[in-house]
Amino acid sequence: MSSSSSSEELHKRRLAAVARGVGSTISSYIDHAGGGTLTDVDGREWIDFASGIAVTNVGNAAPRVVEAVRQQVERFTHTCFMVAPYESYVAVCEQLIALTPGAFEKRAALFNSGAEAVENAVKIARHATGRQAVVVFDHAYHGRTNLTMALTAKNMPYKHRFGPFAPEVYRAPMSYPLRDGGLDGAEAARRAIDVIEKQVGADNVAAVLIEPIQGEGGFVVPARGFLPALAAWAKHNGVVFIADEIQTGFARTGSWFACADEGVEPDLITTAKGMGGGLPIAAVTGRAELMDAVHAGGLGGTYGGNPVACAAALAAIETMRELDLAASARHIESVLVPALRSLAETDPGIAEVRGRGAMIAIELVQPGGLEPDPVRTAAVSKACHEAGLLTLTCGTYGNVLRFLPPLVISDEDLGRGIEILRSALS
Repeated sequence: MSSSSSSEELHKRRLAAVARGVGSTISSYIDHAGGGTLTDVDGREWIDFASGIAVTNVGNAAPRVVEAVRQQVERFTHTCFMVAPYESYVAVCEQLIALTPGAFEKRAALFNSGAEAVENAVKIARHATGRQAVVVFDHAYHGRTNLTMALTAKNMPYKHRFGPFAPEVYRAPMSYPLRDGGLDGAEAARRAIDVIEKQVGADNVAAVLIEPIQGEGGFVVPARGFLPALAAWAKHNGVVFIADEIQTGFARTGSWFACADEGVEPDLITTAKGMGGGLPIAAVTGRAELMDAVHAGGLGGTYGGNPVACAAALAAIETMRELDLAASARHIESVLVPALRSLAETDPGIAEVRGRGAMIAIELVQPGGLEPDPVRTAAVSKACHEAGLLTLTCGTYGNVLRFLPPLVISDEDLGRGIEILRSALS
């Protein structure tokens, strides 16, 4: 249903009705969307380099998803799987078992959000190992609940004045090639492991939790060898290795899951975002002996694996297969990265172009060094918005521009977005 109100009118209503703590990137209000564009209630079109924060990988109104949701809504909207189960929940779990890395026997459980998936992965790891400590990394982002705020590294806006936080969370140094002084992946892993063993003790660690490519922390891609070395250490010490693929998963980085790039097979993997074609659904998938260690009733939630969201997820996964959206992500990289590197050649404020697939970023610094430049980053993003390109910033220092177009974006819209960014940077 189209709105009869303008964005200006809706914004006035919002200020009177919506809590101030809920922010928005732009002040326009969207009426409809599809492919790589959004159209607001005033008829203005936006090129979408945000995908609702890596959610609409298949687009905002993928035909299969729309039809699957319509059919499911007509049949039933909710029973609660823990009360009266249904096939689509089982089918989503089967798809996750088939798609996630690792040839071992697996199980899956469905939840509502990425943070909820992470919380449950930690619960499972603690229950299965009998240990309590959880190791996370500098620059990490894992959610906004109490436990996941503790797991998240950045104070503002995620943690500020929301404590006290959940205990037994420890932070190790991340592999951040731009700022690591030349450490390779193996050296960065040794540094992290040394911190874990000295400050926590391997026998106390239930889980190591890491994003294969960090999201909110700045699209930090660890040096090759870092993830495999951590996974090997975890295996040797009976520690559950959890890959948080909430932002990287479902074809976003050019393969179904980012950890597959180096052949890493996590014990548990958390997913959400791109999984549901825009509907809220999340999961923990992993080794059967870990997942099944939890007593009956120990996992669940009223809305977890809602039938409408399950229908959307099955349709989204089928769309990814049918359109080979992993290949589309690699194609987006082949267009976006050379264009950004070309800009970097003449812009001394661009310290690095990084990422994989359709998860690409540039880090902006003061020319001549690595001093972060969050002021310019915000200004460039604002200029993009004014010109009709929806972009997001991120990074511990607020100096990273990230690009997350839908995997179904056209070359034309991708090119238009690059030209808007070019003008904004200059």
